[in-house]
Amino acid sequence: MTPLIDPFARPISYLRVSVTDRCDFRCTYCMAEHMQFLPKKDLLTLEELDRLCSTFIHLGVTKLRITGGEPLVRRDIMTFFRTIARHLDSGALSELTLTTNGSQLARFADELAACGIRRVNVSLDTLDQEKFAEITRWGRLPQVMQGIEAAKRAGLRVKINTVALKGFNEDELFSLLEWCAREDHDLTFIEVMPMGEMGEELRLDQYWPLKDLRARLAERFTLTDLAERSGGPARYVRIEETGQKVGFITPLTHNFCESCNRVRVTCTGELFMCLGQEDMADLRAPLRASSDDAALEQAIRAAIARKPKGHDFDYSRQKVAGQMSRHMSHTGG
Repeated sequence: MTPLIDPFARPISYLRVSVTDRCDFRCTYCMAEHMQFLPKKDLLTLEELDRLCSTFIHLGVTKLRITGGEPLVRRDIMTFFRTIARHLDSGALSELTLTTNGSQLARFADELAACGIRRVNVSLDTLDQEKFAEITRWGRLPQVMQGIEAAKRAGLRVKINTVALKGFNEDELFSLLEWCAREDHDLTFIEVMPMGEMGEELRLDQYWPLKDLRARLAERFTLTDLAERSGGPARYVRIEETGQKVGFITPLTHNFCESCNRVRVTCTGELFMCLGQEDMADLRAPLRASSDDAALEQAIRAAIARKPKGHDFDYSRQKVAGQMSRHMSHTGG
């Protein structure tokens, strides 16, 4: 089988799949408070998601990340995890993982671990209960903390993803870092991205460049750059005083496109070759047109042949250039 190689000789080995656009939170930088969610018929069924992911694995994808919305609010989602885990058993898939807000981890951590999941990413922007309620609108911090504890007990490695938000969690930089060191969680900071129509003023007000955050860390700690790459956008440092690893994802101040090995599929079967471009391919039609996977495979290959070299998010001119009209919850974080 010829593997998936894009026009810039990058092998595509990492697939992120959104299984739902729904979420039990309404994080201010991710979605509107009163979201219009997609009708159920538009969403890929769990069986279709399995077929789709299995086809990508057949074409050389070795890492699969399940996202949302919040993936664990999708009805019967554990059925999907249990069936797709066969590719871990066969060795075709080296890693199956998910990104979650943590709200449902207390319910599902043991089952996830039983499916062969070894790591989860938990999105968490503050350790302050009131601020957490403010940024998530509907979330409760104790529920998330219980979920993280359940994940640890189940043997799952937890990585905390924190969106850097100026004037919101700037004052928690060191407390977040210390908490992660104490709990043995990896920590990655992410620049807020211009996704969805939430108002440019809010976006620009929230934007905290990670070079500034990193400089603040360097005032107190010794940072050693690590050559390590996860195949993803993060650049890593080791904090010598604590030994912990911290990642920085900087779509705005440093495009990480040259080593991009990933594509994203939405819960409706749209394949986005680049998070920062609007170009996409419809995979739902070939999925539903035939029980044979040949047309689906052909559609995937044709789309990968259009994968661009990079994206062009830019805040530097006090305007959100390259802004995407779709919400993050639609594409999958």
